[in-house]
Amino acid sequence: MQDYRNMELWKDVSQEEWNDWHWQIRNRVTTLEQLEKIITLDDQEKAGIRKCLAMFRMAISPYYTTLMAPDNPICPIRMQSVPSVEETKICENDMLDPLAEDKDSPTPGITHRYPDRVLFIVTDQCSMYCRHCTRRRVTGVTDKRRSEQEISRAIEYIRQTKIARDVLISGGDPLSLEDEELEDILRRIRAIETVEIIRIGTRMPVVMPMRITEKLAEMLQKYHPVWMNTQFNHPYEVTSESTKACDILTRAGIPLGNQSVLLKGVNDCPHIMKRLVLDLLKIRVRPYYLYQCDLSLGIEHFRTSVGKGIELVERLRGYTTGLAVPTFVIDAPGGGGKVPLMPQYMISRSDKKIIVRNYEGTISAYTEPEKGESQCCKCGVCKDVFKEDDIGVAKLFSGNAVSMTPTGVRQRHLLYNKEFHA
Repeated sequence: MQDYRNMELWKDVSQEEWNDWHWQIRNRVTTLEQLEKIITLDDQEKAGIRKCLAMFRMAISPYYTTLMAPDNPICPIRMQSVPSVEETKICENDMLDPLAEDKDSPTPGITHRYPDRVLFIVTDQCSMYCRHCTRRRVTGVTDKRRSEQEISRAIEYIRQTKIARDVLISGGDPLSLEDEELEDILRRIRAIETVEIIRIGTRMPVVMPMRITEKLAEMLQKYHPVWMNTQFNHPYEVTSESTKACDILTRAGIPLGNQSVLLKGVNDCPHIMKRLVLDLLKIRVRPYYLYQCDLSLGIEHFRTSVGKGIELVERLRGYTTGLAVPTFVIDAPGGGGKVPLMPQYMISRSDKKIIVRNYEGTISAYTEPEKGESQCCKCGVCKDVFKEDDIGVAKLFSGNAVSMTPTGVRQRHLLYNKEFHA
C-alpha cells in the first residue's frame, strides 16, 4: 500500500480530508488524465481506456488507488478498477441483464425472486465502479438514490408482501447514502412486522473503509437484526483500514459475510484464495459465497471455467476450517437464482449404505439406519409455514405432487396430440 502523500494527485490532501468519506466520493478518479498521475500507462493502454470509457463509467476511490501497483498492469487491484479495451468486446453470450432482475421486478427498485426475501436497490451510486460489475447496465447512470416516490412504493410492496421476511438492501452501494437517508429507509422497513431480517450489501469496507464510522455503526445497531455482506476479492484488500472498518461493524453486533467474485488473473489460484479466506476470518468476516463471474456485457475476459471454482473449493475443504470455505455458486442466467456447485463427495449408494470420500481421498462407508423414514413430530411448526411446500422440489417431497411439468411443456404435448389425431 502506498502512502497517499507520496502520490502526485493527493500530495496536498490533509489527513482530515483523506479520512472524510464525502471527500473520497467527491474525488473519485474518473478521467484518464487523473489516472495517468497514479499509474504507468503506455499508449496502447491509454487508447483502450478511452475506448472503454465511451461505453462504461470509471470511478476509483482515492483510497483504492493507493492499493494499486503503479507499474504492474496485471496488479489484481488495478485489474478490478482500471478500464480495459477487453470490456469493449461484447461476446455472443453476454447479456444486458444476465440475472433477469428486471423481469422479476414488481415495482422499481424491487426484485422478488425467492419466496421469502426481496432485493431492494436504493441507489445506482457506488464508491467505485468495479470492472466486473454485474449491474453495469444501471450503476452510475444517475449517481443518485432512488426518488422518494419509488422508495415509498417499494417499501409498500414489502409491507403488502407478507411472506417477505428478509430484505436485502443493495444498489449501487447503499452506504453511499447519507446516514440519515439510510436510517429513514431502515426505520420504515423495520416497522413492517413481517420483516425479520435486514441485510445490507456493500463494498465500502473494501474500497472506501473511511465510510464505516462509529456514528454509522451506532445507527445501524438500532435496527437489529442487521447483517452485512461485502466483497473482498484479493488478500491485498485486507489492509489496516479495511480491518478497522470491519471491527467497527462487528463490535456493533453486525455479522459480516463476504461474497467474492471468481476473477481470472485476480483470485483464480488456490493459494491466493486460501490466503484470502483465512485473512478474512482473522478480521471476523465469514467467507459466504464465491460467485462464478456473470454473463454481463464486456466482462468475459474475467470469467474462468466453472471447473476452476470447483477446484478452489476442493483445495479449501479439509485443508482449512469449514468456516473458511465459501459456497461456490452460479447465479443462473435468466433469473434461475443461485445454484450451489461443489466437488462430488458421495461416490455411490445402496439402500443400506452410502460410500463417501474425504479431501485426502479416503473412502468410507456410512450405514443407513434400519428404520430411516422420518415421521412428522406433530409439533405444530408446519402450520406456521406460508405454503413453501407447494414451491419447487419441496412440492414433491411434501407429497403435494408426484410430478412437476415446466411451463409450456404440457401445452406442447397437447399440440402434438392434436396434430397426431388430425
